Amino acid sequence: MSGTSIDSIDACLIRIYNDLSYKILDSYSLDYPESVREKLLNLANNKGDIKDVCFMNFVTGELFAKTANELIKKSGIKKEDVNFISSHGQTICHIPEIQTIDNISTRSTLQIGDISVISHKTGIMTIGDYRPKDMAANGQGAPLVPFADKILFRDSKNRLIQNIGGISNVTVISKDCNTFAFDNGPGNMLIDYFVNKLFSLPYDKNGDIAGKGNIDSKWLEDLLKEPYYLKNPPKTTGRELFNGSYAENIYLKAPQNKYNVISTITYLSAKVISDSYKKFIFPKTSIDEVVIGGGGAFNKTLIKYLCELLPDIKIKTHSDFNIPDKLKECIAFAYLGYFTFNKKVNNLPECTGADTEVIMGKISY
Repeated sequence: MSGTSIDSIDACLIRIYNDLSYKILDSYSLDYPESVREKLLNLANNKGDIKDVCFMNFVTGELFAKTANELIKKSGIKKEDVNFISSHGQTICHIPEIQTIDNISTRSTLQIGDISVISHKTGIMTIGDYRPKDMAANGQGAPLVPFADKILFRDSKNRLIQNIGGISNVTVISKDCNTFAFDNGPGNMLIDYFVNKLFSLPYDKNGDIAGKGNIDSKWLEDLLKEPYYLKNPPKTTGRELFNGSYAENIYLKAPQNKYNVISTITYLSAKVISDSYKKFIFPKTSIDEVVIGGGGAFNKTLIKYLCELLPDIKIKTHSDFNIPDKLKECIAFAYLGYFTFNKKVNNLPECTGADTEVIMGKISY
């Protein structure tokens, strides 16, 4: 798994049982070489040309294969005992809105890290490129993790499974309604951007920088005017909206105190999450608890803001369910691959907006 932050490639070796329970056998993470990360971030921010896309598709495939091989070596398992590798790829462009040319209307997405490279370099069948099949069925190709959330949190409680990665997204699992999901808005993406810009750091460790500032209410009010926040689900977003250009544009009205910038942009991430609950979820169902995952779970200031905004809801983390935050999405794509491998449906139309259920994923033997 490699997400919107493009910081590392995370992998886990997982056994899935017939009752859909699972066991993590081992894990491994590979940090992107800085030059590769820079090139991928440029592509994700629409900076580059078709030759860059072509080249980095294979470079990323090589790194994914290396990650898988290192994990297998670390675990001591034999390659022939691995059924398949499931790879999300690295998203460099995701267009969930319909576009039209010559009366052809479609959505589109592009994840690089070619599965042919992975399968050849590892010698293991590889499944990947999941999103296009859902889009072919008029879905948005995202979010996909809710499919696993529905399996992992299948009990009697009404829960919100809230991931806070580069983008924040929520899955609603309730006895009162069908499972549905959507992207709330920016999670760590804008925080990371401004921490890098103002403090020359990759991220705000523990939310310490945000904790030293104050929330600028005037700037916050302006930030909350973003039309995406009021758009009804199903909806997805990413770097195609909340990119470097977007960040620089909103920075024009930012406070002068750099700590206040980080504090306010961190509060924004919490605020768009809580506002989306009140607008899109609470009118449909009551909620017993929120389960936080992703890198944002380690940002203590962000979690503090969420607790203040949602005082009546119990907030837990994935660790309370013995699910490692760093591996949650790896586990999710293992399940997606498991269903592809067994030729079973693995999308949730109520989450993606697809017209029908489909079997997502392509296979390279």
